Amino acid sequence: MVVTAHILIAGQGLLADFVHDQLSTSYAVKRQSLLEGVSENSKLALVLHDGWHPSVHQKAEERFRTTGIPWLRGFVSFGEGIVGPFVRPNTTGCSHCADLRRIIAGTDSREMWEFQIRLAEGEGVRRDAWASRPGLSQMAAFICNEVHRILQGHPSNLEEKLFITNLKTLTNSSHVFLPVPHCPICSDLPDDAPDLAHIRLESSPKLTADSYRCRSMNDLKTVLAKDYLDERTGVMNGKVQDYTLPFADIIVNMPLFGADEGVAGRSNSYEMSELTAILEGLERYCGIGPRGKKTIVRDSYHRLESQALHPARVGLHDKEQYKKPHFPFKPFHPDTPMNWVWGYSFLHERPVLVPELLAYYSLGHGEGFVYETSNGCALGGSIEEAIFHAILEVVERDSFLLTWYAQLPLPGLDLSSAGDKELQLMVDRVREVMGYDLYLYNSTMEHGIPSIWGVAKNRRSKGLNLICAAGANPDPVSAVKSTIYELAGMMSGQDEKLEENRQKYAGMLKDPFAVRNMEDHGLLYGLQEAEERLNFLLHHERPLRTFAEEFKQPPVHTDLKDDLQDILERFRRLNLEIIVVDQTSPITKRNGLFCVKVLIPGMLPMTFGHHLTRVKGLERVLTVPKQLGFAKTPLSYEQLNPHPHPFP
Repeated sequence: MVVTAHILIAGQGLLADFVHDQLSTSYAVKRQSLLEGVSENSKLALVLHDGWHPSVHQKAEERFRTTGIPWLRGFVSFGEGIVGPFVRPNTTGCSHCADLRRIIAGTDSREMWEFQIRLAEGEGVRRDAWASRPGLSQMAAFICNEVHRILQGHPSNLEEKLFITNLKTLTNSSHVFLPVPHCPICSDLPDDAPDLAHIRLESSPKLTADSYRCRSMNDLKTVLAKDYLDERTGVMNGKVQDYTLPFADIIVNMPLFGADEGVAGRSNSYEMSELTAILEGLERYCGIGPRGKKTIVRDSYHRLESQALHPARVGLHDKEQYKKPHFPFKPFHPDTPMNWVWGYSFLHERPVLVPELLAYYSLGHGEGFVYETSNGCALGGSIEEAIFHAILEVVERDSFLLTWYAQLPLPGLDLSSAGDKELQLMVDRVREVMGYDLYLYNSTMEHGIPSIWGVAKNRRSKGLNLICAAGANPDPVSAVKSTIYELAGMMSGQDEKLEENRQKYAGMLKDPFAVRNMEDHGLLYGLQEAEERLNFLLHHERPLRTFAEEFKQPPVHTDLKDDLQDILERFRRLNLEIIVVDQTSPITKRNGLFCVKVLIPGMLPMTFGHHLTRVKGLERVLTVPKQLGFAKTPLSYEQLNPHPHPFP
């Protein structure tokens, strides 16, 4: 018996024939081209082909969004039958989003994207070579079952999902994809505006008084892998466990066009490390470019200076570097137009414009005037948590660099004085399993937030000789543990590369500007010949200091808002401005996760590549050593350490 629900089928081939024949026994089905007028009586549209027709899918998106008709597609591409997504009008998560996620997660993303563009400009692939009758019949059965669900009022299995059939083996799999925030078809991002940048701190109860977190991993583990980790369509598409390191180490892969970026999670359990790695990947995702608001301000600093951050306040490259051939950045000029985004200044309690290239990653091309990394980016279960940890990262990197450039003879820490059993077990494990001795130093600067400089010294004749890392946390024991996890993550993995390229890194001892990337910094100090550059830390006769001697007990709060306000007040007293840019993307906000970038003008930003060092104009590096009692007078720029830093 035919019911009143009207179904429109657009497309040609066996798949469309099979679906039409099965549905016609239960529904009023009409086959037509998308070039014809679409009846608004249609309850559902199906776009079905035996090949891949991107131009038809794009036309379907436009047509059905205009008429308000939900639709579903099925097609064949390179031996796979792809069904989905189910697209509702006026919602995000369209077929273009699905294709973009699927292509980026693939091993040949750039080639596939170019191929899709060529298909969209032509007629597409009329029939895939693997479009067999058995495979298409299986796809048709799934599509018809899904149609029955939708028209009976049940939730679709294909909202934000693709169903993929391997037409060679007839095996099936379901894959979650997330809407692409900047999708040209379904994006609903708001324009960036001052009122969106305004931050009013709200209560953010902590898990425990000493945790500095407001969301538990038990809460997050129900959504992290499900929403973000999928081999075919995920924001992250793979993971690797490293069993050679002393702690549980997992690398999660975040695919980008034509490249992959690994993000690591390290803890005492592989489950926790995987979740941490996914969170780290989401932080990177949000920091690559604006994905929560549309940038609309483009003008020169000269025209915006009453409401804008002066770029020189965050440090520029040396003038001589800008003059060198092939240098990837151009000197800042106040009359040069650039993109700006809105941030919020806690010092002045008002929105402020920030150059977009400082608020997000800088890749060294276009209109950039400095190299900017993920420095100061953090993810949190509340905006307060994200800001809190972003500040700590800025503090960690600043204390490391200031120690290096000013060659501060920091006090060493007696780790046994912490009275923390887990910490002692970590130290013992690194020593016994990896053969490294750990040396931890108090690198806390004038703001008083406990900061740690860590050095791992190899007791063996092979492998990296020295590894350096840093940490910062109101709880100094937590800062030390974080530093040890970072140190441990670099043990053994780079040993072979150092041996294979020893001559290359030896050359960097004589030519600092041969240090061009992050990896070079760490491997250079893997050489035993480079150890003397850390004599100001390693080789002294000063007795170790206890935690009680070096650190005050942190204030005890049950609300992270109070911890954050304590830190904001410290910086306010020092007249150091904290500027927050909200980088939160819709894909993180859906699960209550927020991402921010914190800029603190005057503090030293982490850079990689010695030619990209940024210290000029940042006078803290000259004055803080005197404030802390390490120098009798302020330093000059000429007195600063001329060697590349060892932060890997």
